[in-house]
Amino acid sequence: MVLVAALLHSIWNAVAKAIPDRLAASSLISLAHLAAGSVGILIFPMPAVESWPYLAASTAIQSAYLLILTASYKHGDFSQVYPLARGSAVVLIAGGAGVFLGETLTPLQSLATLAVAGALIALAFVGSPSGKVSGSRRGAAFALLTGAAIAGYSLVDGTGARESGSPLGYAMWLFALQGVVVLGICWLRAPDRSALLGSVRTWWRIGMFGGVLSLISYAIVVWAQTLAPLALVSALRESSVLLAGVIGFLFFKERFSKRRAVLTAIAVAGIATLQLG
Repeated sequence: MVLVAALLHSIWNAVAKAIPDRLAASSLISLAHLAAGSVGILIFPMPAVESWPYLAASTAIQSAYLLILTASYKHGDFSQVYPLARGSAVVLIAGGAGVFLGETLTPLQSLATLAVAGALIALAFVGSPSGKVSGSRRGAAFALLTGAAIAGYSLVDGTGARESGSPLGYAMWLFALQGVVVLGICWLRAPDRSALLGSVRTWWRIGMFGGVLSLISYAIVVWAQTLAPLALVSALRESSVLLAGVIGFLFFKERFSKRRAVLTAIAVAGIATLQLG
């Protein structure tokens, strides 16, 4: 199920990259979150009171994450931003889960996690045959901020979902609250609100599609975090980077060099080792 979530995740991030208006992209994805999350809270059980502080914290972090992510795609290539953000998150989540949650991995799992993270981060720096960084330094900086946000909300949600007694109910409330917050921020930040509404009307189909995929993908992850160590869920989820490289090559005309292929193979081997471990 986490590998299915990875596939959905790579697709919705490509959608976010494809929409040229960053505020419109964030608005549409958040609108889908709000709509689907509002329906979901009527279907799934209410999360336990103990999980509410985590729900509030994650809403804030996830809202910041979505805005930082779309800014990253403005300044960097898809094949740079995506692997750098996801790879750095793997390392931070593994470390954070060990320090704050007391989760431990076997030596084999630890080695595989580091291999996956290292390969994903390295993928961001092999966009050209010369080995120069693909995209821009600003794009890389935003990508690292995105990775920190991913690690933050993953650790919070991993704990909150376990306290909730209803992982899917927790996820639906998270998406509904996040949708309200991000839509409000986008509306306040828009320099020209009529232009924002025009972009939303232009891109609403693909944007809402990406938002629904995003919701389904993360709902699966929240559920999986109640059953397995966060570091393993994170590393498996980041197999989406392998698909992102193909998407970047096919749809955004970004290079897929031999070095990129080798690093992709290392990441695949690490993910396979995690499964066997």
